[in-house]
Amino acid sequence: MKSHSLITRVLVPVALAVAVWYALALVVEAVRGVDFPTPLDTARRLAALLAGDPLGDHSVYRHIGDSLLRWVTGFVIAAVAGIAVGLATGWSETVRGMVAPLLHGLQLIPGLAWIPVALLLFGLGETATIFMIAMASFTPVAISVMDGVNRVDTQYVRAARMLGAGRRALFLCVLLPGALPALITGLRIGLGHGWRVVVAAEMIVGAGTGLGYSIIEARWTLDYPSAFACVAAICVIGLVVERVVFARLEQRTLARWSLARDSS
Repeated sequence: MKSHSLITRVLVPVALAVAVWYALALVVEAVRGVDFPTPLDTARRLAALLAGDPLGDHSVYRHIGDSLLRWVTGFVIAAVAGIAVGLATGWSETVRGMVAPLLHGLQLIPGLAWIPVALLLFGLGETATIFMIAMASFTPVAISVMDGVNRVDTQYVRAARMLGAGRRALFLCVLLPGALPALITGLRIGLGHGWRVVVAAEMIVGAGTGLGYSIIEARWTLDYPSAFACVAAICVIGLVVERVVFARLEQRTLARWSLARDSS
């Protein structure tokens, strides 16, 4: 049963993606006469980069490391700020009335729309990139936490108060655990938003290193296999962090707080 599930969820989608990719490469080459890197070409180039071939002026490990560092830094800033704002807006109806419309408005702004703001505030470089990542990740976290706190069953709140729970105990023992599923969901969404933005920001803001910067550099030198290899690395890293690391963290956290949902 488990093997069947693995084939359905992993192997079939991968095989389908590879088949479509190969078909697209053949069509582009036949119609436009342009060499379109195939999955095999991309895999060979990625293997060569991992074996030590330079990617621009640096190794692929330097580019991956710098992208991950920017991603983690921006996401941590967004997570801390988003959780704090979300808890405050969910806890206080007055604060929610003032802040919630602003959060929903910010959520409608695409991550790349922050480019002119980032450049005016920080100029070119690392800080502008981290700012864009943080802004893209902040609103999903804040809104999810706010909704999670706001949707905690009022019966639990009244029961805790009847048992003599103060504001601190009520917050830590009732509202925060009750909002935990929404908090985890918000973190996962914010994590994905931040990863997409870090790649795009590196292309535009002028970081000098990173996977996004490498894609643009490979484009100018017509090294499309390297560009495709970077795209593949971006996809793999995102899937590993979101599906493997963060999904397991979510399961363990919810199980610890006895909030794991019934699979049925």
